[in-house]
Amino acid sequence: MMSKHPLQSSAVHSPQLKFAALLLVLLSICTPSFSEIIFEERFDDGWQSRWVKSDWKKSEGKAGSFKHTAGSWSADPDDKGIQTSTDARHYAISAKIPEFSNKNRTLVLQYSIKFEQDIECGGGYIKLMSGYVNQKKFGGDTPYSMMFGPDLCGTQTKKLHVILSYQGQNYPIKKDLQCETDKLTHFYTFILRPDASYSVLIDGRERDSGSMYTDWDILPPRKIKDVNAKKPADWEEREYIDDPNQVKPEGYDSIPREIPDPKAKQPDTWDEDEDGVWRPPKIPNPAYKGPWKPKKIKNPNYKGKWKIPWIDNPEFEDDPDLYVLKPIKYVGIEVWQVKAGSVFDNVLICDDPEYAKEVVQEVFTHREIEKEALEEAEKIKKAREEEEAQRAREEGERRKRERGYDRRHRDKDYYRDRYRKRHYDDYHDEL
Repeated sequence: MMSKHPLQSSAVHSPQLKFAALLLVLLSICTPSFSEIIFEERFDDGWQSRWVKSDWKKSEGKAGSFKHTAGSWSADPDDKGIQTSTDARHYAISAKIPEFSNKNRTLVLQYSIKFEQDIECGGGYIKLMSGYVNQKKFGGDTPYSMMFGPDLCGTQTKKLHVILSYQGQNYPIKKDLQCETDKLTHFYTFILRPDASYSVLIDGRERDSGSMYTDWDILPPRKIKDVNAKKPADWEEREYIDDPNQVKPEGYDSIPREIPDPKAKQPDTWDEDEDGVWRPPKIPNPAYKGPWKPKKIKNPNYKGKWKIPWIDNPEFEDDPDLYVLKPIKYVGIEVWQVKAGSVFDNVLICDDPEYAKEVVQEVFTHREIEKEALEEAEKIKKAREEEEAQRAREEGERRKRERGYDRRHRDKDYYRDRYRKRHYDDYHDEL
């Protein structure tokens, strides 16, 4: 819904009211404007009048339907969203919203999703669209201005998409953002500001941030490395150098590495005629300090490790409206899921990050209740699976016993027939 000026719907007749109206207008010019909620959808009763289900993939029998439910576990059974209901289907649904532009204002896109299924491969993202959209034909090939949200496939892909459209081309964020993969409700928030900075929040907490100038390959970079630059010949990269004032002590190189052991004695049994002249064994010389090395000192000319300098990119041309999306007219959900069961809820488009946080806090007031409900549901599921497995084992044993019983009877009949045939043939031979 759109917020309105307090006097927008009021008739102004008397001079006093006219003066009051003028005063309010002046105050509104001199004071900051109120935040605006462009669109907010909690999927209360009547939500179907605001959303249009697309016929995309219907003719191929691959179109899925959403059901209005809080899911199998929730903090509040009356707090419903829309849930994908059939496996291996395409889902496409959209709502028309009051047209708006994010020029000179902050844009906040937020929604919640709960993956109740053991999702194998499927998306959980949301889209903002500009221009005219035939909502009955809304699908994967419909142009969009922003796509934001999780995309999971197997154990490898747990991506959080942030794709922005610029001059008709889609640009994905270069960072590898990860989404949540458990079965609880999670809020995803994207904030885009007039200085082209952005923030990604999950459950109201900032997960990442940066700038459109650096984290998307939309414009050429402002700065590039000077490939023609060369390190100056006198550039000193040595942090420490030999102390030039140190001199090698006289006779240092003549100090032997080993010396005769002064404690050694010639054995009594040593015979010089047979064993030769006795010489004491050698030991390391404690006076030997190894090769002489001068002491190291800080290099007074040290300039650090040389790096290629950055220069202004001649191909860079700034666009002060880089962050501005085409005027938004629709919000939509368009996903493919191998296993269905995702609950979308709490869709919000506004210009106030603080209000978005309040929504998260409000929904998460009973977060522990949802966790307990999930734990109970998992226990029931596990017990049911164990019961089914036990029935399958018992059925297998029963069939195994039946096969064994039938085999015994077949073998009995087989040997009886052979016995009869052999004795019948022997009897006729004797005749």
